[in-house]
Parts: sequence; C-alpha cells; structure tokens
Amino acid sequence: MPRRVIAKWRPPLAFVLGGTLAAVFFLPLIGIGYFRVAGGVLGWAETTWMIAWMAFVATGVLGFFLWRLVLRPVRAITDYAQAEGDAKVPTHFGTPEFSKLGSAVFAMTETLQGREAVLRSYADHVTHEFKSPLTVVRGAAELLDDPSLPAADRTKMLQNITDAVARMEALLDGQRALARAQDPLPRGSCVLSEVADFYGARVIKDGKVPFSPEVLKLVLTHLVGNAKAHGATEIQITHHDDRVVIADNGPGISEGNRDRIFDPFFTTRRDVGGTGMGLPIVARMLQAQGAQISLLDGPGAAFEIRF
Repeated sequence: MPRRVIAKWRPPLAFVLGGTLAAVFFLPLIGIGYFRVAGGVLGWAETTWMIAWMAFVATGVLGFFLWRLVLRPVRAITDYAQAEGDAKVPTHFGTPEFSKLGSAVFAMTETLQGREAVLRSYADHVTHEFKSPLTVVRGAAELLDDPSLPAADRTKMLQNITDAVARMEALLDGQRALARAQDPLPRGSCVLSEVADFYGARVIKDGKVPFSPEVLKLVLTHLVGNAKAHGATEIQITHHDDRVVIADNGPGISEGNRDRIFDPFFTTRRDVGGTGMGLPIVARMLQAQGAQISLLDGPGAAFEIRF
C-alpha cells in the first residue's frame, strides 16, 4: 500500500519565510525606536542589554521554527531518499509544501521499487520458465537432423517446436503486460454495476469505486476470467466503504499456493497454456492506482481490493 503523509495543520512555507524576514526587518527598527522613546528611562547600558536579550530570544524562537518547519523536513526527505533497504518512513512534515513533496517522493519510490521488483522477478524466473520450452526445441531439432526419422515423428517434433515457441511468446507477452501494468492509467471513478454486469458478476452491494472504467474492466477481466477457468459458476462483488470484495464459488486456492499466487510466472494451469501473469498484473495495476489486493479466507477464491 502506498505510504501516506499524515495531514496536520502547519503554516504555509511562504508565511514562515515571510515572518522570518519581517522579524529580521522590524527588530532593528524596534530597537532604534525604543532608544529614541525610552532610552533615557533605563539608561544606555540597560536598554542595550534588554534589546540584546530580546534579539537573542527572537532569534532562538525563529531558529526553532525554521528547524522544525523547514530544516527537519528537508533532512527527513533526504535521509529517506538516500537510505538503502527498509528506511524509516517520515509520516508528516512541517508545511503543506513539504507534505506534498514528501507524498511525491513516496509515490516515486513506490513506482521505482515496483519496477525494480518486476525486473528482479523476471531475472529470477525467466531462466527456469524458458528452460523447459528451450529443451523441447533443442531436443526436437536434434531429432529432426536424423534423415531416417519417420514422417509421423517428424510431424510430431515440428508440432513440439511450435508449441514451445508459442509458450515462450506467451511468457514474453505476459512479462510485457506486467511491465505496462505499472504505467499511469486514467484516473477517475465509476459505479461497480456499470462494469461488473458485463462480466456476468453479481453485485451484492453496489457503490462507487475510485477507479476509471478502463482500470476496473482490466481488473475484472483477470479476476473473473481466472474464476471461470477454475470452474466457478458464480462471482459476487460486494462494495464496502473503503474496499471491494470479489468472491466466487469455485474450488478455491490451496493452502500451499496462497502465498505464491501474486508471484510472476506462478500458475497451476501450465498444461493449458497458463502463464501465471494475470494476478501479478492486477496487483501492479492496482498499486499504481494507490490500491492493494489481497486474498481472503473462504470456501472459494475471495479477493479484497482496498483503496
């Protein structure tokens, strides 16, 4: 889930800087005016000490506010941007301008981390996933080099090569789709029933979601398609205040697979051409929209989308 900056009232940065400049400008004028008006009452030495203490206190107060409202937020954002691994995340900043800057830095960090995860997962899985079809192609090519190979076997080998190439193309298409899922999509909102009815899903409780129709269609295409491919005959969608639950009456997901369903290339339908990219694409797409999908417990497959 994207990190959020806690909204607390703080004076705008322009007010802080303007107040500081005003204090720098008016303090000498106040001192000169006091000398002119009341200098003869306390005497020059006492008046000088009093104004010096006033300047010292005013400088300390202004320094504290500048540290708290300007310097500390800048350092917090800088430390977070330069940190490696799990860095401490600032939750609020001194002025509205720095709060917006912090939110922008967090959003950029989430995007970069997501893209890095895509590349890392691709590097981790591509060798294993491509090994099987490449082995088929290599073995078939070696057999085809035998001039005495019967025609029926030759036809079978050629079909194996075609199937292996199609498998590799499907994996590459899925990887490209996963990378594109992180690209910005149109922002907006829509009513669940306006989109869900097209996919044959039954809306138990309708409501508005903070996704454009294009985004919701892509999400439902994968989730409803997966449910029907695994034997589900009914898909129900329920809207809550800050989440949507999509559940089906299929066989559900086994305990051993629950922690892996959002991993790229993981699939239980490899024998029928499944690439295991559908749910990772949905997760990345929702993450780019500021939402999060998770698997719930249930007799069938139930997914919760929080926003």
